[in-house]
Amino acid sequence: MESNQRYYARRAAEERMAAARAITTAAREWHAKLAHQFAARAADCETNLTASAA
Repeated sequence: MESNQRYYARRAAEERMAAARAITTAAREWHAKLAHQFAARAADCETNLTASAA
């Protein structure tokens, strides 16, 4: 099973690629926003994982 951190990191990468190939400005901005949100969630998961290991 995929960890939350790995899932969010993968989704962030997918959304960055979708933003890069988006045709309209609105679509590009939406995908970039989603990529940012997924990247933030991945970072939060990694921070929580590191904090619980300490």
